[in-house]
Amino acid sequence: MTRTIFDGVSFETIRVPVTGGEVATYSVGSGDETLLLLHGGPGLSCDYLRDSHAYLADRGYRVVAYDQLGCGASDRPDDPGLWTLERYVAEVEQVRLALGLGRVHLLGQSWGAFLSIEYALTYPDALKSLVVEGGAADMPHLTTELERLRSALGAETVAMMHRHEAEGTYDHPEYRGAMDVLNWRHVCRLPEWPPALMRSISNINGQVAMTIVGPNDYCFTGSLRDWNRLADLHRIKVPTLVLCGRHDEVTPASAKLVHDAVPGSEMVIFPNSSHSPFFEEADAYFPVLGAFLDAQSGAKVRP
Repeated sequence: MTRTIFDGVSFETIRVPVTGGEVATYSVGSGDETLLLLHGGPGLSCDYLRDSHAYLADRGYRVVAYDQLGCGASDRPDDPGLWTLERYVAEVEQVRLALGLGRVHLLGQSWGAFLSIEYALTYPDALKSLVVEGGAADMPHLTTELERLRSALGAETVAMMHRHEAEGTYDHPEYRGAMDVLNWRHVCRLPEWPPALMRSISNINGQVAMTIVGPNDYCFTGSLRDWNRLADLHRIKVPTLVLCGRHDEVTPASAKLVHDAVPGSEMVIFPNSSHSPFFEEADAYFPVLGAFLDAQSGAKVRP
């Protein structure tokens, strides 16, 4: 065990063996209730989610995050066969057991939200509550929503993007320019993106992202493209909170499908946010999340 300081916060850092290598885990706070964070990407590091949510340690929670295998400071094996949803689900459980976390409050954001849903269905007894943030459970539906969002750029721009996608020229300046507009509209609408978010993005593992999603969120060619768990969400019995930004790339319509399918779930849409309400509307976001977690501390699974 070592200690690492990020943005002035000292985290306990432990490397944990998982299938395929070791992952770097980070923990702050000493409360009896544990919030386990699953970061997005796929392929990003956990910096943006870990650093923003460390605040909850001051509310009495132990906050735990980790870089998924292939990401951040974790091992980065050159093996696309490891980049599967099933292996990442097993990885969450391996981390939970290795750190002795017991039943946790699980928060997954973006790709981490998809992962959290799959984990909740696979290991229901491991959870006290579930927070699905910027997440969906029906990828074909989300794909149509993403295409709707980029249609707002205009037919000529969309045709240009489709042409570059067909040719594989994702680095062309005009394609990258269109992606910059989409990312500002639907990922983070702040004029300057927070350093922790920029660290996560700059450290992305493209092999992981390409295998699971594709070259970007608007060109979904990866293994997750047909994933759909809506019909199974009634099996989630722990208290569940669905969070979404009004301008989120994982749209409110996609998030509402999750909310409607999980019995008794709550849903909150942040009106001035896209995919990063913990940065864009922190003053609104953390009271909502904190109140939900406080209400579920020691929560029992619904019958």
